[in-house]
Amino acid sequence: MTSIDPLKKRLTRITCAEHITPYLKQEVQSLGYEIQDEDHVAVHIGATLEDCMRLNLNLRTANHTFWLLIRFRCPSLEALAKNAGAFPWEDLIENDSYFTITSNIEHHSVDNTMYPNLKLKDTIVDRIKAKTGARPDSGPDRSSVVIHLVWKNDRAWIYLNTNGIRLSDRGYRKMPHDAPMRETIAAAVLMGAGYDGSTPLVNPMCGSGTLAIEAALIAAGRAPGLLRNDASCLHTALDIDDLYMKMRQEAKKAQPNRITKPIIATDRSARAIEAARKNAMTAGVEHLIDFECCDFRETHIPDEPGHVILNPEYGLRLGETDDLIPTYAGIGDFFKNECRGWTGHVFTGNRTLANHIGLKTSSRKIFFNAQVECRLLSYEMYEGSRKQTSKSRSE
Repeated sequence: MTSIDPLKKRLTRITCAEHITPYLKQEVQSLGYEIQDEDHVAVHIGATLEDCMRLNLNLRTANHTFWLLIRFRCPSLEALAKNAGAFPWEDLIENDSYFTITSNIEHHSVDNTMYPNLKLKDTIVDRIKAKTGARPDSGPDRSSVVIHLVWKNDRAWIYLNTNGIRLSDRGYRKMPHDAPMRETIAAAVLMGAGYDGSTPLVNPMCGSGTLAIEAALIAAGRAPGLLRNDASCLHTALDIDDLYMKMRQEAKKAQPNRITKPIIATDRSARAIEAARKNAMTAGVEHLIDFECCDFRETHIPDEPGHVILNPEYGLRLGETDDLIPTYAGIGDFFKNECRGWTGHVFTGNRTLANHIGLKTSSRKIFFNAQVECRLLSYEMYEGSRKQTSKSRSE
């Protein structure tokens, strides 16, 4: 009988990329959880391990869900070993299994995180061997048990990383194209654009299809975690496998039988369209997306208005910006001429190029994509001019 109760609520830290916390918070609250605290890359809740598994199945914008095991005052490596050594690791990690240590450390005595990681690993291994007579293996692989150490100033927290491999690694992107957008960023961008699946979505310059696929998952009400069949917490000694399988079955049954609106993805690269189509097939949403190989200016816009979103190249390397000016100017013309009545969005990491779109934004939201500060620029494309629209409404 383990002394670690998976049904006991513990402090749980759910992490995300910078500037995505508002969307993560919205998701967590919509699943019925109360936010206890938040910062620029995480929200904190009280959760059982069962809750963590449910969150991992359903969250679209999270990176990791950390379930707190122990916290303590930690002025030194010796204090780390002493306090960590008092935890019943033999109840969590089997002596014939495998685990890895990750960390986030900000302490004046540490200039190389390898040492605290090694100290914690040795402490865990020594405890398990002393209690059971055998020791587990350890290394960098995150597909098994993952223990995460946070050591900041003179406080330390040790967590079980309940998912292990990042939640953004959905498992469907088998054929990446040039500079693919991370799945969690794509989901947050769609939320920031106001997309909820109730209106059509058009995605020119679709690349490997991440935005279109995430949109299809949202529109279908499909839990993104269903695309994975493994999690770090399943490799622990805790008896939760049956609970996890039951939860997955419930998530599959809970998918609403929606009549989805059109999702159109285009790219001028045949290789990109091939990659996007195969990725959508792996994700099980190919039937919800219409793919076409064409220039963004030739993309078909349905009669029913919705969202059109582009993620053009940023031109970050020397000499590329000038070459991309006609593309950004063309996006402005495309919005004005072809997307009247729609909401247009451009996700870009180049504000100089964004100025060449030539339209007034209705909103600007900050995101980070692969360490690049980006903007989601939104444009309300009225059927006529703003003055004409206002006049017609008053009559």
